[in-house]
Amino acid sequence: MKRAAYYPISEQAMLVEFGQEISEELRNKIRLFTDLLDQQNFPWLVEYIPAFTNVTIIFDLLYFKENPGQSHERIQEEIENILSSTEQETLKSPDSEPVKIPVCYDEEFGMDLDEVANYNGLSKEEVITLHTEGIYPVYMIGFSPGFPYLGGMTGKIAAPRKEKPRPKIPAGSVGIAGTQTGVYPLETPGGWQIIGRTPLSLFDPAKEPPALLKAGDSVQFYRISKEEYNRLKES
Repeated sequence: MKRAAYYPISEQAMLVEFGQEISEELRNKIRLFTDLLDQQNFPWLVEYIPAFTNVTIIFDLLYFKENPGQSHERIQEEIENILSSTEQETLKSPDSEPVKIPVCYDEEFGMDLDEVANYNGLSKEEVITLHTEGIYPVYMIGFSPGFPYLGGMTGKIAAPRKEKPRPKIPAGSVGIAGTQTGVYPLETPGGWQIIGRTPLSLFDPAKEPPALLKAGDSVQFYRISKEEYNRLKES
């Protein structure tokens, strides 16, 4: 794997950057790197946070006090070792099957569907068709627990964020912001254009793992009726 750039960002954190432009190739590199971290089971690793072009490494300061050495330099050296031992071919590891997420695009849930359609000169049915045709890679989880930032959406249904965010977006709402789409796992404020809602729970702290999705997954939406939404919500 091509060498990364390393930036200490605190006493117990370091950012590992693999590039500066968002791309599918970079997403695969980051997924492979986090797979390698899982396999290595480093004693100093507390957690890692994948993002669009980088991964933040959080490490245990106490470990380095008990095992003296330059923490950032030692971590960089150990990461370089696992990256240099990885063959380029492994970057093409096959994608897993997309996670299928049902969405009801009823006007009760898709409160901005008209706005997105009008902005792009399309009918609501055309917006729904285009939205359900895509397979969306999960680039990162953020904003709120379990919130997936999904790339790969066609520009034909892209729409800007709302000028004035709403104070409350219901959990399960499916939104569009620019050329990204995503799902609100929890009720939070938000400025994305809301086009539907899923009955699935994307974040449940009682489950392990608590988030339905993780960086490196992919998602495909499919349309359901309001009756099906209610049935799945009650099940």
